[in-house]
Amino acid sequence: MVRRAMPWVRALLREQKIYARADAEGALVADNGRVEIRYKPHDGRRYEARAANLTIVDATPLPDSTCGEASTVEKSAADAPTAAPARPGGGGRITKAQALAAGPPKAPDGAIIVYCDGACSGNPGPAGLGAVVIDGGARVELSEYLGLHTNNIAELTAVLRALGEIPEGRHALIHTDSQYSIGVLQKGWKAKANVALVAELRAVLKTRPLVKLVYVPGHSGVALNERADKLAREAVEGRKTRRTELPSKPVTPPLP
Repeated sequence: MVRRAMPWVRALLREQKIYARADAEGALVADNGRVEIRYKPHDGRRYEARAANLTIVDATPLPDSTCGEASTVEKSAADAPTAAPARPGGGGRITKAQALAAGPPKAPDGAIIVYCDGACSGNPGPAGLGAVVIDGGARVELSEYLGLHTNNIAELTAVLRALGEIPEGRHALIHTDSQYSIGVLQKGWKAKANVALVAELRAVLKTRPLVKLVYVPGHSGVALNERADKLAREAVEGRKTRRTELPSKPVTPPLP
């Protein structure tokens, strides 16, 4: 059977530039919700990604010959971006099962405990952040509307706002379900997008050497993570920003 020629468009997959299959109008072409993509035009490797994870950056159709013949790589790029070239710094992604099996890290005595999250309606689209900051008997909740941004910008900004609540010289654990944020801020991943924001965060983190980012699986029943997610979504839905100080409740273990 002769393969039908189809155009390509330039797109982003988790902030990485890729080529994605499209129609003559520049719209993504998906088969069962998945789109053929290439990280490099002629490396002979064919990947697939969920259409929902792709953002078109230039809808101008490129000819079929832009990318050469390729063989399918078994590991899906949509589910594991590590199918792409390895991240520098020796810090890869971990699965939800691995995080749950490892259990929560022990917080130093007197440490500030933070859970933060970002939300985005579309990617890019209306974005917001949420954070819960617990310092002994004090609890602060942040819900901030950010305007039109990507999900990764919302996640990074959530960490930045959390850092703003942590005084210098204090131990703190910032829990986030964004492995991207942890990667570019703590594992040495190269920031291919959001460069200025990442640089700002790295600079702030240098002034907070006792602060550690911790991965917590999202939507896993972790109460404070679910609360941060709700605060972020409320910011997007209501297009509002608020900061609330509340009496602190006992912190339950971050992972079941």
